[in-house]
Amino acid sequence: MSDHGTHTIEREDAVLVLIDVQDRLAAAMPRRAEVVASARFLLRTAELLGIPRIVTRQYPRGLGPVVPELADLLAEAAIDKLAFDCTAEKGFTDALEHTRKRQVVVAGMETHICVAQTTLSLLDRGYRVHVVADAVCSRRDSDNDIALERMRAAGAEVTTAEAVLYEALRVAGTADFRAALELVKERGTGS
Repeated sequence: MSDHGTHTIEREDAVLVLIDVQDRLAAAMPRRAEVVASARFLLRTAELLGIPRIVTRQYPRGLGPVVPELADLLAEAAIDKLAFDCTAEKGFTDALEHTRKRQVVVAGMETHICVAQTTLSLLDRGYRVHVVADAVCSRRDSDNDIALERMRAAGAEVTTAEAVLYEALRVAGTADFRAALELVKERGTGS
C-alpha cells in the first residue's frame, strides 16, 4: 500500500466491479441515464489507467444483456450469476483473486440488493470498498439512500465517478491527466 492512506483510490491496488447493469433491470430505474453514463465513465477511466474490471450479469435469461451503451467498452466477458452477493459465485471470487487487488470500486444495480450484499461481503473479507454513488441506483430512491448509509456505516467509502478518476490520477501534468481531461469534457457534454 502507498502512503496515501486507506480512504482514497490507489490505482495500483484497485479493481472496478460493475454489477448487473442490464437491459431489463436498467429499464426499471428512474436514474437509468445518470447511472449508465457514470458506469461508462468508470469503464473508460479503468481502461485509461490500467485498472482491471469485473462485470457481472444477474440471471441474464431474465434480465437481458449488459445495456448497449456499455457493450462496446467490454472486452471481457461478463460473469453470469444467480446469487445476489457476487462473492457467493466462484467465477467472481476467482476473477477477483486473480487481480491480486485489495481495493474494490463498486458500481451497478440495485444498490440495496446486489451492490449492498456484495459490498458488505467484500468488507467482511478485508477488502477496502469504494461505492460510487452516482453509478448505483435502485428502483426506489429510499432503498438506494438507505443502502448507501448502511454500506458507509459498515466501512465502505462512498464516492463519485469523477472523484475515482482524480484520486487514481493523483497529479496533473501527465499524459494520463491530459487523456483524463478528455473523458471529463465528454462527460460534461452528456456523451
